[in-house]
Amino acid sequence: MFPDIEPFESGMLDGDAQQIYWECSGNPNGRPAVYLHGGPGSGCAPHDRRYFDPDVYKVILMDQRGCGRSRPLVGKLDDLTVNTTAHLIDDLERLREHLGIDRWTILGASWGTTLGIAYAQAFPHRVVALVLACVTTTSRREVRWITHDIGRVFPEQWERFASVGSYSQDQRANLSSVYAELVFSADSAVRDAAASEWCAWEDTHVSLNPGYAPSRRFKDAEFRLLFTRLVTHYWRHAAFLGPEQLIRNASLLNDIPGVLLHGRYDISSPLETAWRLNRAWRGSELRILDDSGHGGVSMTRSIVEAIGRVALID
Repeated sequence: MFPDIEPFESGMLDGDAQQIYWECSGNPNGRPAVYLHGGPGSGCAPHDRRYFDPDVYKVILMDQRGCGRSRPLVGKLDDLTVNTTAHLIDDLERLREHLGIDRWTILGASWGTTLGIAYAQAFPHRVVALVLACVTTTSRREVRWITHDIGRVFPEQWERFASVGSYSQDQRANLSSVYAELVFSADSAVRDAAASEWCAWEDTHVSLNPGYAPSRRFKDAEFRLLFTRLVTHYWRHAAFLGPEQLIRNASLLNDIPGVLLHGRYDISSPLETAWRLNRAWRGSELRILDDSGHGGVSMTRSIVEAIGRVALID
């Protein structure tokens, strides 16, 4: 990755009683590129600036609604009605206009790939190129896999994950909804226990990544609650998108160059989604990393290389 850099500009974007944190770093006159973080709810971190050559790019980071440095945080909210994929797309478009950018490059990671694809399909004429790492479309099929079917790989951990709370077998058919209810319980002990179990499961299904270590962020009770509230909110609603919407509408991206990066060991987000998207999107290139899972050193190197390569696109 490139050396650490600091923002030269930052601010808050207002809308729907939300304040969305944004920042710019790198070259003020460089090629605009926006980074879309994962989660939902992870927020951006200083190292995310380091994917981009600071001499080439004007690097834009944005903390999505309810997380990171945006306010209010969902850990302190009971109402998430103004936190949907459509709202996040609108935030991105308002930020582009606020910064006076005509077109920009998008780098998305994990959940950020879902958001990046959805934004690009809504505003294809505003996107120069897409680099998508650890590809997911957050479809109901994918959510079902990551919350239920992958339990066949981790049966011991899944049994604990699926046994939380007092719910019937029918109710447990949608564990995202079960957890979404528990993390909004009036009982703080119930909230904390549910958030802890969810994050333990998150650590489990990405654990096949070579060199993986448990996430240090999950030791923070406030972050665990915020993260679990946002992830379950989006997953229970399949990202507020129609069935297979992003794959079905992939042809809207045909005039946009795209690089899809996916690890062979990414069992939490199986390669199938990236494969299907690549076959449906004429302008895309799929790179399968045989030594990577859901992230890792090889993935980081590949992101930096891909972002450097698309800098040559007019």
